[in-house]
Amino acid sequence: MLDYKVPLLDIRHLGKGMKWQHLGGQEPRDSETSTSQQEIKKAYYKLALRLHPDKNPGDEDAKEKFQQLQKVISILGDQEKRAIYDQTGCVDDAVTEADIEEFEANYRGADSEKNDLIDLYRKYKGNMNRLFCSMLCSDPKLDSHRFKDILNEAIASGDLKSTKAYQKWAKQVSETKPPTSPLRLGDKSKKESEDLYAIISQRRNERKEQFDSLFSSMAAKYGGSEAPSEPTEEEFEAAQKKLETRKVSGKSKRK
Repeated sequence: MLDYKVPLLDIRHLGKGMKWQHLGGQEPRDSETSTSQQEIKKAYYKLALRLHPDKNPGDEDAKEKFQQLQKVISILGDQEKRAIYDQTGCVDDAVTEADIEEFEANYRGADSEKNDLIDLYRKYKGNMNRLFCSMLCSDPKLDSHRFKDILNEAIASGDLKSTKAYQKWAKQVSETKPPTSPLRLGDKSKKESEDLYAIISQRRNERKEQFDSLFSSMAAKYGGSEAPSEPTEEEFEAAQKKLETRKVSGKSKRK
């Protein structure tokens, strides 16, 4: 099993004359994170030539590995993204307000929200005040009628059992007017924003672990041999164009 604690297999080490290898689960030292952009670019060319699909005709995964290598240079070759990675270990951009709004838009009304609602109903035995304290992206003023409809349906189908606490709450909700736009949230509290930030960050960290895992396997396969002579920028750009041409050609054939 691959060690997910190993940080991104760092192309910067090739710029220091080192072989591409595991970092032993340790974060890069200051001297390692200070590698110049020029050294990173040179190291990328060396490794890219070795991993290019044209150089590995028998490897069915060569194309994917090469594309992942391009992902690395898109991070390490960009000073802002590189600074984020050096500080947090994340391969994505920092979580923004737009990310949180997108998460809310995709979550509210989705099956995942319904499943969470039912799970929390069971956990709190129909105590909706406690449920709303734990339910993501929820607002009692906006969601009470919508949640009541979902829970009533689950109770009618036998998936849930009605409780006295729920019946009392549902009666009170029925006596109020439903909102005109129940899926639109207003301003979020600081805690709600922090909770969503944590969830989005966790999911990005999971993608980062998958990303590191792929490069761990690549390092094990390719890290032991010496790199070939460094290609010129013109040679490498020509190889990239050839790969893109094949990609477009493959899409055309599938149509």
